[in-house]
Amino acid sequence: MLTRIESPSLRENRLPALGQGTYRATVKRIADLSAEDRRDLVSLYLKYYDGSTQSQVLRDLDAKTEALLLSFDGILIGFTTLEVYERQWNDSPIRIVYSGDTVVEREHWGQQTLAFAWIARMGELKREMPRVPLYWFLIVKGHRTYKFLPTFGKSFFPHWAIARDDLKPIADMLATEKFGTDYNPATGIVEFATSHGHLKQEIALPSIEEMGKESVRFFLARNPHYLRGCEMVCLCELETHNMRPLTRRIFSRAAG
Repeated sequence: MLTRIESPSLRENRLPALGQGTYRATVKRIADLSAEDRRDLVSLYLKYYDGSTQSQVLRDLDAKTEALLLSFDGILIGFTTLEVYERQWNDSPIRIVYSGDTVVEREHWGQQTLAFAWIARMGELKREMPRVPLYWFLIVKGHRTYKFLPTFGKSFFPHWAIARDDLKPIADMLATEKFGTDYNPATGIVEFATSHGHLKQEIALPSIEEMGKESVRFFLARNPHYLRGCEMVCLCELETHNMRPLTRRIFSRAAG
């Protein structure tokens, strides 16, 4: 039986004011999520996304390995999910971190706790298999998600100024395996016939200030139909040589 979903209005009434509480990020295996966790994750997702249903969100959740939950004074205000798995590339093993959806309550968009916890988790995964290349595989349905790539990594695919065509064959393999004919390797876009979930238009559209950023303009040009649920396939090496200084420090500390 599906759990009852609490209405967004009730969740909003429980939210403490920004700056008056403590953030905490917790990693949980999907199998260990409580009924309350699952209820709150679905409620939060449907607050910010159209084109999806409770059952679809739960099905996508169960396909992941773990979730990173962000709380503020004990109340869930954000999360991101991921699937960790191995594949072969050029007769050698590689490890993949596939990112699911990331949602944070709008009042808390400025916090960095979730991002820092995610980087630390990537370091822990690297420590488990230090000799195996680690890749971050994600499909991007909004310009705010895409901007995390240049925040974390020096280069990735696709990039507006740095050619990383060496990553495209790996991205094509992973996307074709996961999305079949919905993935168009010519465009690098997962072109769902019917949206599997897309940001509500009032938060999906970039501001005038955001349009001044090259990464935002690149995303909009590369994925012009993002408003109806098309998603851009991206791949980034999660290795110290490809990391920004702050990312490298957090990652390396967790990787040992």
